[in-house]
Amino acid sequence: MKLGELKPSNGATSSKKRVGRGHGSGLGRNAGRGDKGYHSRSGSKHRAWFEGGQMPLHRRLPKRGFSNYLFKKEFQVVNIADLESLNEGLVDANVLKDNGLVKHAMRPIKILGNGKLNKKLDVIANAFSNSAKEKITKAGGKVTEQ
Repeated sequence: MKLGELKPSNGATSSKKRVGRGHGSGLGRNAGRGDKGYHSRSGSKHRAWFEGGQMPLHRRLPKRGFSNYLFKKEFQVVNIADLESLNEGLVDANVLKDNGLVKHAMRPIKILGNGKLNKKLDVIANAFSNSAKEKITKAGGKVTEQ
């Protein structure tokens, strides 16, 4: 079998509507657009959110609250339990990325205190929870905030 011999199976395709080709086509006179009205004219289209001229939903709903999305800091979160799998020594953003604990080395990282730590680690990150600081220092490690 060759690519040029491929055909869709019977009934899978139907012939194209030939709009505006007279009465014999089955779509004569108004070409399947109905009589009169906005959508019977050329150039008639509207966006998916258009509501026919009534006040749109996004303007009808009250605006409440405050969004700080411009200045929001999104941290990549790493738990103490995840640090247990690393070798003793210095742990920074590049080490965390290389071990698959964070996706991006250049984005802010926060260490949380979920789990136990038995290794001496010197951890460098942008933020730490209080329990994470406690556990790292109790294990003999050092905490450095950037």
